[in-house]
Formats: sequence, structure tokens, C-alpha cells
Amino acid sequence: MKKIWIALLVFAVISVIAALCLGRYPIHPGEVLCLLLAKLGLTNWLPGAVEEKSIVFWNIRFPRVILSFVVGAGISVAGCIFQALFRNPLAAPDILGVSAGACFGAALAMMVFPQFVLGIHGMAFGVGTFAVFLAFTLASRSPSQSAAVLVLAGIVVAALFQAGLSLLMYLANPYDQLARIVFWIMGSFQVASWDKVQVVVPVLVSCMLLVVAFGWRLNILSQEDEEALALGVDVKKWRVFYVIISTLLVASSVSAVGTISWLGLIIPHISRFLVGSEQRRLMAVSAILGGSLMLLMDTCARSLFESEIPISIVTSLIGAPFLAYLVLSRKGGGLGSDRPN
Repeated sequence: MKKIWIALLVFAVISVIAALCLGRYPIHPGEVLCLLLAKLGLTNWLPGAVEEKSIVFWNIRFPRVILSFVVGAGISVAGCIFQALFRNPLAAPDILGVSAGACFGAALAMMVFPQFVLGIHGMAFGVGTFAVFLAFTLASRSPSQSAAVLVLAGIVVAALFQAGLSLLMYLANPYDQLARIVFWIMGSFQVASWDKVQVVVPVLVSCMLLVVAFGWRLNILSQEDEEALALGVDVKKWRVFYVIISTLLVASSVSAVGTISWLGLIIPHISRFLVGSEQRRLMAVSAILGGSLMLLMDTCARSLFESEIPISIVTSLIGAPFLAYLVLSRKGGGLGSDRPN
């Protein structure tokens, strides 16, 4: 287990260094170190062309690295929560319609007040959160209070908002609004800034810390409802708690950078294979692994081609083959298998 933690931390450090150095404006690792030390007041020596490199590093690349890592970690943790909460290895962070709602809210804002950037992000967050509330309201009308009913309600809500998004795209100006909506839906960290870091990162970090602190209850909720009740856990109350936290994680991420597909589905499976299914340990590993892989994917998205490609294209190209491997792998035992603790 110790070797796994060391390997994860080394992988995270390598991912951060690669993300800080690589890009269409490469910065040597030595120059990165000098820029960091100069910011801390530990050195007076700086490399040549320091002003230009300093602007790129501090105003563009560094906030992007922070936002990429934390968003990747948050979406991965949300995936762990939903897979445990609904006892479904195919549960993804958008299972209750939060991503569809956020996309609809952002698209509506782009058409109504396209110049108000904060309004676009606010609408994405608000409508994404409302979508989950609507799913809960629909599920509460059912005589059965099982997790399966909530999932079905989420599918219904997601379909409604997806239909609304399609209608908005049909009505949008094809020369301006439509292109902007499509690019936003596919997701990109190109919009990263210190303002977004200051708003999004505290929310995501606080939610992840809360989930890890109460992770032992998620271990119990991953069992059947009758067993959880027998162990003294209020299933309904804690299910609502975890769904609210997960919704905040996903809605904050999607409202900041757009949709990021597959990451919340595949990272929990990799983490579960590495450290087993104890939830606090699983979520900690998922956060580190998800943030690191998100950094590498974003680095590829902005470095491999002349123009930056949306991040969901990269995550889909990696996530879809990996899911196929999980389904077909005999050694892994299929999607539902866990590595023994």
C-alpha cells in the first residue's frame, strides 16, 4: 500500500511539472523553478525574457494547472460517491441530470445575455443544481424510496434538459451563438483564470474534505438499505447529504469549464483496483489520480495540435477504450470487481 501512495504522489508531481512546462510556449523546468523561487522571495536570479515568461506562467498556465487538477479531483470523487451510493459501477457524476441542466443553463445565458460572463457560469451552476432538485422531487412522489427510483428520475430530468438544450441550439445563431454553445458543451480549461480559481477551488476542496471526513458512512450506504438501517444509519438523510455534495462538485466544475466526460466513470475503477473499496481511501486516491490524469489530458489538449481541442474529446478517446477493456477483461473480473483489501 505504501508503494502505491508513493507512486501516486510521484505521478502527481510529474503531471504538474509537465503541465507547467509543456505547451505552445514551452518553459524549461529550471525556469519554472526560478519563477517559483522568485515569487517566494528566495532568489534574485531570473532567466532571460523573464517578463514574457512570467506573464505566461503566472497569469495563464499556473491558474490553469490549479483549476485542472482540482476539477479533475472533484469529478473523480463525485464518481466514487455515485458508484457507491447507487451500487452501480456504471454510475457517472451526471447520472442525476446535473450536467444536462448546467449545459442548458449556460446555453440559455449565452443567448439571453452573451456578454455577461458571470451570468453564464451562474446560470450553469443554478440550473444544474435545480435539475438534481427536480430529480429528487420526482423520486419523492414514488411509493418506493430506493436509489433505483432516484436514478430513473435523474434520467428523466436529464432527457428533458437535453431536449431543451437541443431546442436552444436549433434556435441559436449559427454564426455566433451556436459555435460558442458547442465549444462550451465540449469543455475547455482555456477559460481558466485566477478569478475562477478563487471561486471554484474553495468549493471543490471543501466538498471533498467533507466527503472524506464522513466517508465511513458511505461504506455502509454501499450495502443494501436494510443492512444500512440495521447498522443505525439514516439512509435517506445521508443519501441526500452525499447527493448534495456531489452535485456541488459537479455543478461547480461544469459551470467553470464546461462538460468533462468519462473521467468520473473510469477513475473510480482504476482507484478501486489499486486500493480496494474502502471509501475514504478510495476517494483520496481518486482525487490524486483524477487530478493528475486531468492535468495530462489538458496538456495534450493544448499541446498536440496547432489549436486547442476541447477536453472532452481527449477524455472520451481515453475513457471509451478503457471502459471496453474493463468489460472484456477476464483478469479484472468485469466492471463490478474490486481488488481485495
